[in-house]
Amino acid sequence: MNIQSFLEYQLLGNAGQQWLLAIATFVGLVIVFKIFSSMVIARLKKASEKTETDIDDFFIGLVNNVKPPFYFFVALYAATQLLELNGLVGKIIFGLFLFTIVYQAITILQRVIDYGIQKILMSSGEEDNQDKEGVVKLIGQIAKAVLWVVGALMIFSNFGIDVTSLIAGLGIGGIAIALALQNVLGDLFASFSIFLDKPFKVGDYISISPTEKGTVEKVGIKTTRVRTLQGQQLVVSNKKLTDSSVENFRRMDKRRMTFVFGVVYETPIEKLKAIPSMITDIIESVEKAKLDRVNFKTLGASSLDFEVVFTMQTPEYPEYMNAQEKINFAILEKFEKEKIEFAYPTQTLFVKK
Repeated sequence: MNIQSFLEYQLLGNAGQQWLLAIATFVGLVIVFKIFSSMVIARLKKASEKTETDIDDFFIGLVNNVKPPFYFFVALYAATQLLELNGLVGKIIFGLFLFTIVYQAITILQRVIDYGIQKILMSSGEEDNQDKEGVVKLIGQIAKAVLWVVGALMIFSNFGIDVTSLIAGLGIGGIAIALALQNVLGDLFASFSIFLDKPFKVGDYISISPTEKGTVEKVGIKTTRVRTLQGQQLVVSNKKLTDSSVENFRRMDKRRMTFVFGVVYETPIEKLKAIPSMITDIIESVEKAKLDRVNFKTLGASSLDFEVVFTMQTPEYPEYMNAQEKINFAILEKFEKEKIEFAYPTQTLFVKK
């Protein structure tokens, strides 16, 4: 067979000349892709040596992640566009090309998601990581699952499959699953809300109700674990936390305290007038304590009542209690020295003879 005969030879409906052109295109594109990727990687590596960030290393990883089958099927699809192939062969090649493109795109997007998760976790302290890790990774897994579903629907659609009914079926199935798992999903979305709104974090002392108080140990996907002062561990659903008014004592800048004491009616008026200055001197002598006011509040049934309001310039509960203790002892000592008696409920009986 001479060259002219070979060039005119028909194979699968295409002349030899067309096959040679397609093969040359395929080989040329593979070589070009390989040279291009090598040059890009070399340039990125050279640029990365001059920077302190890891973003360039990330892009190098993305380029390295493009595997040879991607170049192969892209070049194959481009080459076959020069040929007139029958329906079945053309569909097979197009299917391989489409699958390769979708798979490679999803793989790259997954690496982007993983990189974003890593950056989010590294942007906060170790305690915050304990809060974030579970929720962030779950969001990443959901995003990856969505990518694969979208990719599969794209492939089905390009093969002429009606994806509308498929989407409708998935929607009905999703509604059924949502109804069956509404409590679990409620806690799941509540964990997203806690993650985004950050009403508390690990280490914060919170109050959920009068009987549910403690230090946050872990914020999970479904529940949050709280350690009480008595040592018990409370497991509280995240939905309950988002539906409740949670008090976060760790977020306090200072603590405000109000207390009332009473003295007997027999106390001389001069000493009654001196009591506010006594209390002022006592509170101002305590570190981090700041007096707001002292007032002779009311004439009680069996006592003359004074109201004291002061603030501690610290949110720490132990410091606050130590200060209150010092103030109480100082008041007792001062009143004992001044011979001022505290009042207590009394009742006088008059007996008629």
